[in-house]
Amino acid sequence: MTASAGPAQQDTAGTKKFLVLLMGSIGVVYGDIGTSPLYAFREALRPFSHDGISHNEVIGLISLMVWTLTIIVTFKYVLFLLRADNDGEGGTLSLLALLMKKTGRYMPVLFFAGIIGAALFIGDAMITPALSVMSAVEGLKLVTPALSGYVLPISAAMMVGLFAVQSRGTAAVSNFFGPITVLWFLAMAWGGLLHIGDDYTILEALNPINAVWFITHAGFVGLIVLGAVFLTVTGAEALYADLGHFGRKPIQVAWFILVFPSLALNYLGQGAFVLAHPEAAENPFYLMYPDWALLPIVLLATAATIIASQAVITGAFSLARQAVHLGFLPRLQITFTSETNTGQIYVPAVNTLLFVGVLVLIFTFGDSESLATAYGISVTGAMVVTTLMAFQFLRSVWKWSAVAAGAVLLPLLLLETVFLAANLLKIHDGGWVPVLLAATIMVIMWTWRKGSMILREKTARNDIPLETFIRSIEKKSDHAPVAVPGTAVFLTSVPDKTPAVLLHNIKHNHVLHEQNVILTVRTADTPYVPPASRIELVRISDRFLRIQITFGFMDDQNVSKALGLCKKAGFKFEIMQTSFYVGRRNLISDPNSGLPKWQDRLYIALAGIGIDPSDYFRLPANRVVELGEQVTI
Repeated sequence: MTASAGPAQQDTAGTKKFLVLLMGSIGVVYGDIGTSPLYAFREALRPFSHDGISHNEVIGLISLMVWTLTIIVTFKYVLFLLRADNDGEGGTLSLLALLMKKTGRYMPVLFFAGIIGAALFIGDAMITPALSVMSAVEGLKLVTPALSGYVLPISAAMMVGLFAVQSRGTAAVSNFFGPITVLWFLAMAWGGLLHIGDDYTILEALNPINAVWFITHAGFVGLIVLGAVFLTVTGAEALYADLGHFGRKPIQVAWFILVFPSLALNYLGQGAFVLAHPEAAENPFYLMYPDWALLPIVLLATAATIIASQAVITGAFSLARQAVHLGFLPRLQITFTSETNTGQIYVPAVNTLLFVGVLVLIFTFGDSESLATAYGISVTGAMVVTTLMAFQFLRSVWKWSAVAAGAVLLPLLLLETVFLAANLLKIHDGGWVPVLLAATIMVIMWTWRKGSMILREKTARNDIPLETFIRSIEKKSDHAPVAVPGTAVFLTSVPDKTPAVLLHNIKHNHVLHEQNVILTVRTADTPYVPPASRIELVRISDRFLRIQITFGFMDDQNVSKALGLCKKAGFKFEIMQTSFYVGRRNLISDPNSGLPKWQDRLYIALAGIGIDPSDYFRLPANRVVELGEQVTI
């Protein structure tokens, strides 16, 4: 009995865990794409409303929306890109890290593509919360016009609450949000089912020929409308970035059993409702619900739009951590919010940046209609970049031929390029906002990357080979440093050179510990590195060891904990008799550094906001010794 109970209990626990992840993925991953029905069809109808909306235009629009969801979200993201993971992690930078590991070709192109995609995604993470929440809160005007003047302060207050709870972690947030989002999708499906019978010809939209007809017959106005149609798939890129939070299977199952059917039914219902009641085109989503249900739906929509922001926020946290570990951003404070899932994190600096950006957008644009015109460029741009990188993924990782990879991705790339072109038409009408946000983030990433390379090159000029230093220091002479008991750990990024902090210690304190560790921390191109492969230990002399600790770019970079693994390799030390020496650089601007003056100052400013290395590497605070130096850059 006992033997058979074990597997049964494991199955029950596994099923429970899967259901928790499934519910969480609905609440976080699909929150963004689940609020698109609030505004997507309304904005797509707007260019046609001045001269009346024809039957074929409504059918063509709904067909285009349903098939855009099918092709881009179902085929590209849910079925394909969720399998293009880097040991379970998704997103533009995770894909870039995988390609850096697998191929040596086209690296400059892939590098810039990764930065562009990451920058566009962070821009999207600012615009999505502002647009989604304002769209929902504006529904209060239908309940009572007296609330019209309170849309902005209510939206801002909701954003304060949303960003305040981020520190509690993805699991806590998703456990609360999941059931609400499930109710929201069911309410959308119900609203659609109420009105599909208003005009059964709307079912013709399920024929993709109607989508093709719309694209080929709508002319220039149709190109403008495509920008609004693309609002139906906002959140798809976040779906990929959030892969590490929940895993592939829960995300895929949630899409097919609940999310996609609910979205399709709602869009079909909105289309049939407008065919039967053309005057409802001004706000078809809310108007298709009965009067008694309007207030509950507005409140549910408001909750859903707050939740919608979670997908891009958690995606931005994951992306920021990857950017830090891959050398695109300075070290930022990263808090782990789950004991079992290391993909669930909180990044205070990113949270603050997104919060400020969202508030600026809310009060600058003032309503969802104005902000909707600015939306789309960041989403479509990020999708195009991801498709281009996916082509190289198929070639380098899955070993597909160029012909096979092109046959699969070229039609998708053409479709997304058309959508991007349609959104670029809105540059003058607010579309410059996501472009400016993305450009700013790209400059920051490129500056940090380039500045760090220049700094390494400058400090390398004064480096002394480690073995040369050890030979000189171990010669008996009157000037030899005093030997002191204990262990000294010197952190350095160049393991074969003498750390500057070691030279400063001898120069100023004239002592050398009986055991000295030259410690290098390296970040691999994989998300996680198993403990068995984490430590490389080489004894250089009786008093010197070289240790390299390798973390994955999604690992918690806890050096103190990792050093405990060294005992198995024969290196024993007592933490209370160990001192960690960390160098602190005071950067000074140098006009001949190789960077323009403004970029030089930007790099120094970025270095100033980086977290202290002793905190970043989780070193014991009472065992850290910092020695400073001035470096021109």
